[in-house]
Amino acid sequence: MALVKGEGAFVWDAEGNKYLDFVAGLAVNSLGHCHPKVVEAIREQAETLMHVSNLYWIEPQVKLARLLVENSALDKVFFCNSGAEANEGAIKLARKYAKKYLGPDKYEIITMEKSFHGRTLAAITATAQPKYQKDLDPLPPGFKYVPLNDFAALEKAISPNTCAVMMEPVQGEGGVNVADYDYMQQVKQLCLEKNLLLIFDEVQCGLGRTGKLFAYEHYNVEPNIMTLAKAIAGGFPMGALLATDKVAECFQPGDHASTFGGNPLAAAAGCAAVSILADKDFLVEVAEKGAYFEQKLHRLKDKYSFITDVRGKGLILGLGITVDGKSIVDGCLQKGLIINCVGSNVLRFIPPLIITKQNIDDAVNIIDEVMSGLSFNEVEL
Repeated sequence: MALVKGEGAFVWDAEGNKYLDFVAGLAVNSLGHCHPKVVEAIREQAETLMHVSNLYWIEPQVKLARLLVENSALDKVFFCNSGAEANEGAIKLARKYAKKYLGPDKYEIITMEKSFHGRTLAAITATAQPKYQKDLDPLPPGFKYVPLNDFAALEKAISPNTCAVMMEPVQGEGGVNVADYDYMQQVKQLCLEKNLLLIFDEVQCGLGRTGKLFAYEHYNVEPNIMTLAKAIAGGFPMGALLATDKVAECFQPGDHASTFGGNPLAAAAGCAAVSILADKDFLVEVAEKGAYFEQKLHRLKDKYSFITDVRGKGLILGLGITVDGKSIVDGCLQKGLIINCVGSNVLRFIPPLIITKQNIDDAVNIIDEVMSGLSFNEVEL
């Protein structure tokens, strides 16, 4: 299928077929496709100045940094082009900080099983999923993995070399797994006691996806470092690494850089997108629509025995299933709904945040139709 046009929550393929998009470019198109304010910002900036080097001040970059800092618990922003780059920067910054403040032997970072932090070499090593690391040996040293929400395992994993804990508050690629509130409190307290940095990867779950601008706000826990990407520029490629002042100062000029990161075009798109995503009324609506969608999914769970659970927060939701998800994904596509499946047994829903309750009703009705048509053999898989 070749998608050639998008508008709001819908896309069209090359044959003219229309689809309700509940994947949203893998949580990139949070404002829907071709949001007019993002389109206008890109058009205006493209006519003015598309790219200059970060050797100079870039006005929309400064504006976007201010937007992010004023709406978060972090103090400084480094811009790049993707989530993987943002996480590579976070790993480098954590080790720089550790060398400066904790000692020469502090370099190890603990991450969570079923995490996903990107496909560059250090980021894929931080990603605790062996299937993504196959045939990439030797992987960079300095990473340990523990199960999410297992505090005893995390405590046990800390060694004299540990400098940071890195995690997604809501795992996306790993199956829409949500960190427990109490667990997050324990993790933060442990990091304070052991003098470890806490890094939150909010590349997928950040920027309004959970009904709050940042997922960490659900936990009353503030990170030392946070990474963003996907929705940050409304569909234009961009990533961001945020840190507190004390941590950020460990990057001095020349320590880390990106040729295209935060260039005028990307930053203008980012300003337009984040201005909308940070709006409090907008976020209230996201939370309300997420609760409505979740309620609808629970009704499906009550109807079908092969649905094991409903998981997620806001508008990053998942259905655990005991059947092969591909048949459901394919069936929905044939009926005009785009969804996807992670790990073969979790249907993931990451629609544009601008969807309506009618869109949700339409999607759930299609999923219901497809599930009701599953054969006995498919249900027993």
